[in-house]
Amino acid sequence: MTDDGLKQLVESNARAIQALSDSIAELTNDVQSLIQENRQTQQDAQAERSELRQATIGIANLLSSLDNDRPIILRRLNAIESKVDQLLDQGDANSN
Repeated sequence: MTDDGLKQLVESNARAIQALSDSIAELTNDVQSLIQENRQTQQDAQAERSELRQATIGIANLLSSLDNDRPIILRRLNAIESKVDQLLDQGDANSN
């Protein structure tokens, strides 16, 4: 192999090595970007889970409150029903 041929081979290898180095640097940047996006996605998901947890607790508290108020509501409905029955009985007695 001549000096000129050897020089061309070395230059060709240098260009190939530089191209590979550039590709590695680009891939490294892409990987770093993906890692950052993944971290952000995980943080967003955690925040949404926290909001969902709070909403679930609120719903559970509301349902518990409704269960506690049910006897009161039923007593009041029974009292209204009794008064309506009395009024109906009085109306029947007055019409006779």
